[in-house]
Amino acid sequence: MKKKSLAVAATAASALALTLQAPAAAAEASPSAYGPGSNPILFVHGWNSSGSTWNTMADRFRADGWPTSHLRQWTYNTGQSNATTAQQLATEVDRLLAATGASKVDVITHSMGGLSSRYYAKNLGGAAKIDAWVSLGGPNHGTDMANWCFQTSCTEMRIGSSFLNSLNSGDETPGSARYATWWSPCDTVINPDSSVALSGAVNTRTACLSHSGLLNDATVYGQVRNTVDS
Repeated sequence: MKKKSLAVAATAASALALTLQAPAAAAEASPSAYGPGSNPILFVHGWNSSGSTWNTMADRFRADGWPTSHLRQWTYNTGQSNATTAQQLATEVDRLLAATGASKVDVITHSMGGLSSRYYAKNLGGAAKIDAWVSLGGPNHGTDMANWCFQTSCTEMRIGSSFLNSLNSGDETPGSARYATWWSPCDTVINPDSSVALSGAVNTRTACLSHSGLLNDATVYGQVRNTVDS
């Protein structure tokens, strides 16, 4: 994967103050497990991926007591607009709530999956149905890597896109949902690194992990689990 583009240096600098709100490293809280207050989880994958990318994390949740019925590894068309995906995500959330009898879900996202779920939370009433929202390596303020793909979803991930400008206008973390992001200094897909952090979220820097490594790292899993189960 190519080195970070110098073209985004100015963007990285301007976003540095936001990123520094995150702790240098998040210490794991005491272990948690599924209980009466735990929510079902909807996993939202990123571009050119599928629900199977969550197999390792979902297995870890199962080992910690989450029933399979409460772990939805959703797959969608990653070439379409993130706004279209958000509408489909709204249906998936309602299906999961109906199937489990829960009143809220936890949404765990990787990469581009953070954009459709944020659109759902902001524009489609989703914030009222989400308890905890997680972004692992999300291009929340764009990435220069999206300059090299040309599907609708990719153009929306470009720095300064009209989609992102609208999504990030006003409150970046609307409603009462708890927002949390994780970003890696070694993620070569999200450029600049500071793109991930959101104002109003708990923003955590990880160890030196690849973009896909965020999905499978045991420490990140423990932190995510404790976040959604708090």
